[in-house]
Amino acid sequence: MGEQDGRAWLESVLAAKRERGRPALIGYLPIGHPSVPASIEAMFAMVEAGVDIVEIGLPHHDPVMDGPVIRQATESALRGGTRIADLFTAVTALASAGVPVVCMTYWEPVERYGAERFARDLAIAGGCGAIVPDLPDGRAPEWTASTDAHGLARILVVPPDASDERISRIASACTGFVYAAGRLGLTGSGEVDVVQAKNLVDRVRRVTTTSVCVGFGISTPAHAAEVATSADGVIVGTALVECLAAPSLDAGLTRLTTLVGSLAASLYTPSRGPRTTACVPAARGGGIRAVSQGGCPDTIGSTGGLTESL
Repeated sequence: MGEQDGRAWLESVLAAKRERGRPALIGYLPIGHPSVPASIEAMFAMVEAGVDIVEIGLPHHDPVMDGPVIRQATESALRGGTRIADLFTAVTALASAGVPVVCMTYWEPVERYGAERFARDLAIAGGCGAIVPDLPDGRAPEWTASTDAHGLARILVVPPDASDERISRIASACTGFVYAAGRLGLTGSGEVDVVQAKNLVDRVRRVTTTSVCVGFGISTPAHAAEVATSADGVIVGTALVECLAAPSLDAGLTRLTTLVGSLAASLYTPSRGPRTTACVPAARGGGIRAVSQGGCPDTIGSTGGLTESL
């Protein structure tokens, strides 16, 4: 695609949703599960159903923050030969179709690939930024310099038991948005603690004007609706990955789009008013089309190829 200011794009999407009185819905799926082409198809299906921002997970052999559902999916992807280049292929496909994308990766693959090279290639693919949950408080000077140089959001995770000093330190290292963990523990290992999550959002907002998005434990429309009252973004992962455990891809996509549709609908409460503009792919593998009132262009780009490998 060529480099653009992905961080500004991400921030504008979050701001636009906030102006409409609702948070962004961020959906996570790992690249390569059940295969690279199928995972990209599933990502487009999420967007069709109402996801605003796609979070693509890069499979890693030691996913220390992930529970069994995501762990099994990423292990399957690795066994299938998924590589870092497949992440960039997926980012290119989605970004070329006008879908904002962030990647979720552990630090070891970035360090091994080269922080500058990773940031450059992610930006060239059209990515908005990266979530690196195990980067201690953002203390990696090369990563900070590289993401700034390539216009990428640098997103870190704030745990709910963090001290005020640590929250300030993590938030000051973030751009794009701050990822507030809705509970302690691994992904998919329990329900979000709504009171704790809202309290954490408030604590983060005391030290930064950067958007705050909440993930961990959000698996139902009821969870999403409760978190939506305070967060700038609602992040759902395990529940979406679990949908693709269906006997067939078609069945998995049906489960996925049904859940995403329910999650998206839960964010449109009467007090906020309905969403006035929605841009969704005209078809899987197609461009973007406007489906309701507002200023969406008829078509933006195309999805690009699916064959790049490391």
